[in-house]
Amino acid sequence: MDRRLNWNEIRTRAAQFAREWAGHGYEKGETQLFYRDFFEVFGVPVRRVATFEEPVKKLGDQRGFIDLFWKGMLLVEQKSAGRSLAKAKAQAYDYFPNIRNADLPRYLLLSDFQSFNLHDLETGEESSFSLDALPQHVEKFGFIIGVEKRTFKDQDPVNIEAAEVMGHLHDALEESGYVGKDLERFLVRLVFCCFADDTGVFEPRDIFLELLEQRTSPDGSDVGPMLANLFQVLNTPEERRSKKLDEDLARFPVNDRLKFPTSDRLKFPTR
Repeated sequence: MDRRLNWNEIRTRAAQFAREWAGHGYEKGETQLFYRDFFEVFGVPVRRVATFEEPVKKLGDQRGFIDLFWKGMLLVEQKSAGRSLAKAKAQAYDYFPNIRNADLPRYLLLSDFQSFNLHDLETGEESSFSLDALPQHVEKFGFIIGVEKRTFKDQDPVNIEAAEVMGHLHDALEESGYVGKDLERFLVRLVFCCFADDTGVFEPRDIFLELLEQRTSPDGSDVGPMLANLFQVLNTPEERRSKKLDEDLARFPVNDRLKFPTSDRLKFPTR
């Protein structure tokens, strides 16, 4: 099975894609090439998931062709550079009445090569950005690599379960010999990061979860060093951060809500 690209790699590919397609925009001649390259940004061959020029009935006796269709996930309506995306949206919605319910897409993407308009039809969220800004918005296309978009609630019954998990973590670390102020400080920092990830203090949401899921080993052997690096970044003003700082860490804002003492280096338990 192919390795899934991490967001650093995807952003780098997105920047290259934006440079290569700057100034292009002929709908009939370049759409398929454009989306082959676009899906390769995420390391996914478009032919694995989607089809081009999918035939579909429109209202009345007319027939149309969907520029790109990923059943159940994505419908793309493409226009030449400078053409109206409002017209593209109306055209796309003409297809919906004759798409099977099981195949109705969650996402609608409208584009004129030099700009994107992405609609999440489940949440109602809409995002618009230019081609050159794609590297800053690639997370919005997480569904291409199987990263499910999460929805958030002010109150969630899993809070009780989360508190229990934190308690178990405390006990496990304490049993390993990681005790006292070091342990309590670590748990406070961890709780803050979870809170910030869930409430929007960290933007975009879930960047802390993604950092742990995508940038650490499944066995957890390197979670400690990653957290130590993150805590140091959170306490470092942006103008003092290294120019070569890992991009996933650089996205985290300076922590103004809860200062982490810089005089005490966080120690992690060893086996």
